[in-house]
Amino acid sequence: MAYRIVNKKSLCEYNGIRIVLLEIENRLIADAAAAGQFVVVIATKKGERIPLTIADSDKNKGTITIIFQEIGFTTKLLGKFNPGDSLYAVAGPMGNPTEIKKYGSVILVGGGVGVAEIFPVAKALKRKGNYIVSILGARTKDLLILETELKEVSDEVHICTDDGSYGRKGFTTDILKELLKACELRAASYELVYAAGPIPMMRLVSSVTKTFNVKTVVSLAALMVDATGMCGSCRVTVKGEVKFSCIDGPEFNAHLIEWDELAKRANIYKDKEKQILGLSQDASVPDCRD
Repeated sequence: MAYRIVNKKSLCEYNGIRIVLLEIENRLIADAAAAGQFVVVIATKKGERIPLTIADSDKNKGTITIIFQEIGFTTKLLGKFNPGDSLYAVAGPMGNPTEIKKYGSVILVGGGVGVAEIFPVAKALKRKGNYIVSILGARTKDLLILETELKEVSDEVHICTDDGSYGRKGFTTDILKELLKACELRAASYELVYAAGPIPMMRLVSSVTKTFNVKTVVSLAALMVDATGMCGSCRVTVKGEVKFSCIDGPEFNAHLIEWDELAKRANIYKDKEKQILGLSQDASVPDCRD
């Protein structure tokens, strides 16, 4: 089975942070991939498995695209691969596809590398005739990705940065709240909010939309080892029931998630990651979607 890299792009580099795009040759996955699904990548024979969203696929070329931030051991290793190199294994597509239908007006919120996850969903929803509003957030202008691509499939694009270096200064949820308030005043409505990004951002999105009673779906980049429901690492409690992000998700109703538990679980391996990366215990390891 071919897992050859046919294209590589460094989407951004800032202050030691790099976000990389890899286009990988695999016709079987490309033919079957749908918005919202992911693949499990093993870079080398003795490497770990990591889940990465399928940011794009091309059935004609037989390729899929993954986008990741070089943050942990394996993503840093992946960043060293170049066109012509082959990955040890890529399994997928995994997870349940996004429910794509005609909703009407939809808001998609992407924070950090989560922007790569809302892109295929925005494309698919636009093809169904929905009015697409995309809110893109990044810590600074140099870490914003896929702006041009999302403008091509969105009716409105709103951009914010934490430091105010591009777009407006603030957070994605500030814009989300303003849009929902304005819509309420017009006696109109958004039928769906879809969010992907760091857990604190998705949690706040859920809090905002719950106030306005808007259906909200989030894509969880939970910890995964096996990715077939065997290990239980990616479990999340939804409406009092234990679910697995790999087989029941990765998308869930945001208003039903136990966010405190999810946030604690996301930090389980932070200390081990610091050891592997040679960082002090006081150093911070950001969320993979920051």
